[in-house]
Amino acid sequence: MTSYLLRRSAFLLVSFVIAMMAIFVLLRLLPGDPSNALLSVTATPEQIAAAQAQVGADRPVLEQFLAWFAQLTRFDLGESFISSLPVWPEIAARLTVTVPLTLMAFALALVISLVAGVVAAIKADRWYGILISAISQLGVAVPVFWVGILMVSVFSVGLRWLPSSGFPRDDWADPADALRSLTLPVITVALVMSASLTRYVRSATLDVVGSDYLRSARAQGSGYTEALWRHGLRNGAVPVISILGIELATTFLGAVVVESVFGLPGLGSMLLKAIEQHDYPNIQGVLFVSTLVVLVIGFLADVAQRLIDPRLRVSISGNR
Repeated sequence: MTSYLLRRSAFLLVSFVIAMMAIFVLLRLLPGDPSNALLSVTATPEQIAAAQAQVGADRPVLEQFLAWFAQLTRFDLGESFISSLPVWPEIAARLTVTVPLTLMAFALALVISLVAGVVAAIKADRWYGILISAISQLGVAVPVFWVGILMVSVFSVGLRWLPSSGFPRDDWADPADALRSLTLPVITVALVMSASLTRYVRSATLDVVGSDYLRSARAQGSGYTEALWRHGLRNGAVPVISILGIELATTFLGAVVVESVFGLPGLGSMLLKAIEQHDYPNIQGVLFVSTLVVLVIGFLADVAQRLIDPRLRVSISGNR
């Protein structure tokens, strides 16, 4: 397992370097120049040259990348072209909205999908089992922004139970107020995420229900629920864990849509604003953090699979 962790960590590092190269190159392929954020439409050639020198756009692309990557190794994300403020503190402030939104939505979606998926599998021949399967199939095709608009129409405009947008200016100083602002976004993301997760949980549960080891456990005197809980849970969880990692990463990246619908000052809204203003340090900073989070989630999900399923550890030892 130690050897596997070392190899997987090396792969994580290589993936991160390649991702950073791709981000840097793709941003430079976009129309315009990083120095445009500092210039007006009436800028003179001298002013353009000075702005390019200020942001380093007058240097070769490789030299620019190496300088930027050297900053990343020190977790120095530079300063905004627009505000001249450090990028990292701004991202840290935005994460106090995006991270709670992502984690709470993920936890709620996990609870919904586990219950719905298991019921849909065990009661596949009942009307409610069929209904759950049909709803989950439909939910996969529903855009998250449409669900968000529907939630606002019903619970904010119609019933006036919850705020439709915004977040407290004093952040989490009043947790109750902050949670009220995140309630609709969390439910919106959780409903969309749980639709796809329910399908995977249902499929994994069906595989467990029809397995030989579960029938053997019942033949030895275990009740259906006991056999499913003691012998089926671990085996059914293995294929679902990798999907959970993907869904968690997708939720984090999808915050840009949800935060736009609900007017939340999170990482997504920061990225949109930076793109509008051609603020390259902010864009690169947000993409750096997002990429790092996605890669680490994938790494942890992969390791969790090996820890839960002994067969994967045996396979690793056999291939060594």
